[in-house]
Amino acid sequence: MEILKMIDLLEDKVEQTKTIPLLNRALIDREELLAAIEEIRLNIPEDMKQAKLIKDERKRILAEAQSEAEDIINAAKIKTEKMVDEHEITKKAYEQANQIVAAAQKNSRELRMGARQYVDSLFADTDAKLTKAQSIIRKARADVRQEASKTAIAAEKSEKAE
Repeated sequence: MEILKMIDLLEDKVEQTKTIPLLNRALIDREELLAAIEEIRLNIPEDMKQAKLIKDERKRILAEAQSEAEDIINAAKIKTEKMVDEHEITKKAYEQANQIVAAAQKNSRELRMGARQYVDSLFADTDAKLTKAQSIIRKARADVRQEASKTAIAAEKSEKAE
């Protein structure tokens, strides 16, 4: 900022110089003007260095902020993708679990129906065998009664014949 002060001083000197009437020209001390210009020239490099440092610092801060913003955005993207993936994995796991439960229920129904059919066939077979056995028992019983009746008639005939 030293240069701006020097330019302001130089401007003040030019405005304060006396003008020559009718010519509208000013008389300026040449040595004083050249000394002021030299001082400005000597101070320019320092001010330019400071301006460059400020500009470089600004660029660094902006680059750093941009880098941080990109890191935050990337982290958010990764987190979002992870959450979506986890959601999809969870959704698929629920779907698979539901499919497994449905398959197990279907299998259970089929097993119960198969067991009922098997038991029914066993009862039918047993019923048929019992019906056949009952028929055999009734025939055997009838045969036994018939034999007993024949034996009783033959015994009565033999007793009468005696």
